[in-house]
Amino acid sequence: MHNALLVYPEYPPSHWGINHALEMLGARAAFPPLGLLTVAAMFPPEYDLRVVDMNVSPLKDSDLDWADMVFTSTMIVQKESLREVIERCNHASIPVVAGGPHPTSFHQEIAGVDYFVLDEAEETFPQFLRDLEQGRAKAIYREPRKPDVTRTPIPRFDLIELQDYHAMCVQFSRGCPFDCEFCDIIKLYGRVPRTKSPQQVVEEFETLYRLGWRGNLFLVDDNFIGNQRDALNLLPAIAAWQQAHGYPFQLFTEASVNLARMDSVLDAMIEAGFNAVFLGIETPNPKALAITKKPQNISRREPDYLLNAVRKIQHKGMQVMGGFILGLDGDDEQVFDAQIQFIQEAGIPMALVGLLTALKGTDLYTRLQLENRLLDVPIGISGTALNFVPQMDPKTLIKGYLRVISTIYDPSLENYFERCLTLLKH
Repeated sequence: MHNALLVYPEYPPSHWGINHALEMLGARAAFPPLGLLTVAAMFPPEYDLRVVDMNVSPLKDSDLDWADMVFTSTMIVQKESLREVIERCNHASIPVVAGGPHPTSFHQEIAGVDYFVLDEAEETFPQFLRDLEQGRAKAIYREPRKPDVTRTPIPRFDLIELQDYHAMCVQFSRGCPFDCEFCDIIKLYGRVPRTKSPQQVVEEFETLYRLGWRGNLFLVDDNFIGNQRDALNLLPAIAAWQQAHGYPFQLFTEASVNLARMDSVLDAMIEAGFNAVFLGIETPNPKALAITKKPQNISRREPDYLLNAVRKIQHKGMQVMGGFILGLDGDDEQVFDAQIQFIQEAGIPMALVGLLTALKGTDLYTRLQLENRLLDVPIGISGTALNFVPQMDPKTLIKGYLRVISTIYDPSLENYFERCLTLLKH
């Protein structure tokens, strides 16, 4: 028997971990480490598994004493915690295996790791384990092809305490058909969305239900409607399962703004029990949207397209959460007031506003590199760090960003509750 310790590093205080809202929500962490739990399902039975989510509880010395090997999965925002985990493992002479989006993009910068399993793990991880058993494991495993997710196993939700989390997670698809310049999702998962079968998704629902979960369930797709046909095929299966079980799950997901043009999908989502959707709105500035290659958010025939799209989705019965970016090429000093006005008029209580970051591997990173505009600044931690030279004066940009945040979330929460009332009206 081999003892495999699966460690999910900690998020710094940020919107990623919704740290300051957890007490009110009655949870210790926002979401479970779905990628790590999926990898856990790929281990053969001779492995004894233990999961430590450092957002729920600290990594103890006794965990390391038990482990023969440590496996980690991280996003960029968790990189400092990952470094600490690696240092502790190195000190205890425990081999470390690292994977996930952060190592996939930055493995050359991560010291102290014995084995990297990069990209998507369905093909490479089982091969790594076989090589490890035979004493011929390589330092780096990569898979340039995109795996068939209909072969992805059901995550090992039984390895965590479900009640520690605000919401459970299920993944239906990977990839997105769009080509937004700043986005690394299409580089990691491709532009041809791959989907699980309706039966797979329902089996994951059933697994969570059988383990006792009731409440929020996040379909973590970066664009749930990336494959509209398959989404429409899935939704009736979810609706039937929900109806048969008394609608135990309140569903939410992420989608592109053109969801507003898909009446049949919207109606099917409501029938399935979706009550919220996160949209990548980015900015009401059409010039900036065009430069960043986001034509799906622009309509020449409909100047208020974004606002109308949000209102239509709200009218159908779903809350819209929105992602917004400041610092795009094409932004000027008017963008700050425009962002505030849009967020308020659209009635988006949960608006995530951030400064643009040039992520390694994206088209934006490549363009800014050619334009000699990249800066050697660490990313993933500070909300006000710029790793590139913006067209706007940097001090003006950061000052404006802070003004947007302090306005939409003013200390009195007046603007927040005004957005809530606007949402209810729609």
